[in-house]
Amino acid sequence: WLTSDNMHHQWLLLAACFWVIFMFMVASKFITLTFKDPDGYGAKQEPLILTAVTKVEEVHVPEEKQWPEEFQPTGKAFSGNLIRQPLVHMERLELLRNVCRDTALRDLSHTAVSKFVLDRIFVCDKHKILFCQTPKVGNTQWKKVLIVLNGAFSSIEEIPENIVHDHEKNGLPRLSSFSDSEIKKRLNLYFKFFIVRDPFERLISAFKDKFVHNPRFEPWYRHEIAPGIIRKYRKNRTETKGLQFEDFVRYLGDPNHRWLDVQFGDHIIHWVTYVELCAPCEITYSVIGHHETLEDDAPYILKAAGIDHLVSYPTIPPGITVYNRTKVERYFSGISKRDIRRLYARFEGDFKLFGYREPDFLLN
Repeated sequence: WLTSDNMHHQWLLLAACFWVIFMFMVASKFITLTFKDPDGYGAKQEPLILTAVTKVEEVHVPEEKQWPEEFQPTGKAFSGNLIRQPLVHMERLELLRNVCRDTALRDLSHTAVSKFVLDRIFVCDKHKILFCQTPKVGNTQWKKVLIVLNGAFSSIEEIPENIVHDHEKNGLPRLSSFSDSEIKKRLNLYFKFFIVRDPFERLISAFKDKFVHNPRFEPWYRHEIAPGIIRKYRKNRTETKGLQFEDFVRYLGDPNHRWLDVQFGDHIIHWVTYVELCAPCEITYSVIGHHETLEDDAPYILKAAGIDHLVSYPTIPPGITVYNRTKVERYFSGISKRDIRRLYARFEGDFKLFGYREPDFLLN
């Protein structure tokens, strides 16, 4: 009986020890989460490097207290800790960082933060927001949001369509219009975002919008750019029809495409890579939205930027953001595998950085 009683006490003592150890582990985990860097999303932010046109040397993100009050960051994305960020957006940023570190993809994922990039980034100083324009991904609506925030119009419904893309009248300054020091402050401290979509579907949209329908009546696409592509890349020179998607793909996939790009000027923004437009490996973006999930991403971006109580994203027509696999396969069905592979090789960085799958018709 005494032996049984001693064993009972020993088991109670052992259970108490395990309970103390368990509580200590829980407390340690709580302390770790509490003091984790809220701005780093669980990883250390890397310094930005601005090069080329702006002539800015290496930029190290400073402590907030070193900046004047007007440059303190706003928006919930900067003040919330790691566990407040929806998992999908954390995963997107983590994927971006990992691909940026992949040395095998460096030529496809890195670019200089040049004037070309800074021209793509629109500024809302009042609410400390930077938006990088990626054409053919619903940017017109985001421009309207920023126009209202900047105070040029009181509501999205009041903005005339011809004003949205008139950068002398829409009240949207470009980041390139600021001095080097002002650029650095905004890049370091403002809420920054841009939107992506499947790269091949975006190219189809650009082709249809500029060379087939041309709703904004921009004659240079049909009368200057299209003939230049046809002269260089059409196999059957006796054909007199307008630019075909096959011609467009052959031009984009040519490793020597840049000599034509120089002639076309800034009109190429509708089909150049997201990397060339927004420098996602050099600029630390707060959020990356996806066109395919815009119904969820748009409200999240507004809330993360701290402006959801001031403006709403325009209503999205049903089905407009859904990835149309059948359409993509149909457009590429008559194009040689060689030309498609060369096109993919150019846009591989965009596919990898933002989590888009290599097209099935390349794998067959």
